[in-house]
Amino acid sequence: MSAHCFTYGSLMCDDIMAKVAGTPLAATPARLDGYRRSPVIGEAYPGMVSMGGEAVEGVLYLDLPESAWPRLDAFEGDEYRREQVPVRLADGRVEMAWTYVFKPEYAARLGAGEWDFERFLATGKARFEALYMGFDTLGRT
Repeated sequence: MSAHCFTYGSLMCDDIMAKVAGTPLAATPARLDGYRRSPVIGEAYPGMVSMGGEAVEGVLYLDLPESAWPRLDAFEGDEYRREQVPVRLADGRVEMAWTYVFKPEYAARLGAGEWDFERFLATGKARFEALYMGFDTLGRT
């Protein structure tokens, strides 16, 4: 069974997502209402928490194979939990998708303000990839 995945940080980069998921994936822009994305202190990636009146712009990857989920779970680690959420596409349709939400017990690690994807691409992506080399082998034995 396949399912969709809403991403809002480093996995918005299709090359990183393909390495982590183990396969290239079709994607479309999407928005998740009722959540806020913030930088994780000392890291290049963000965390997302439920927050009324806020919204997060991201990427919806479509029809992930079952084999991708253990890899994504391992990549996201202990600070995140996978939740199913309704995301809105550009044409107004709503699709259910899984996403990774920052666990409340780690909320003190979230910084102020909105995480900036364009800044990540310009200054954080190379550092992120250098620090997390090997994520493309997740789930392999």
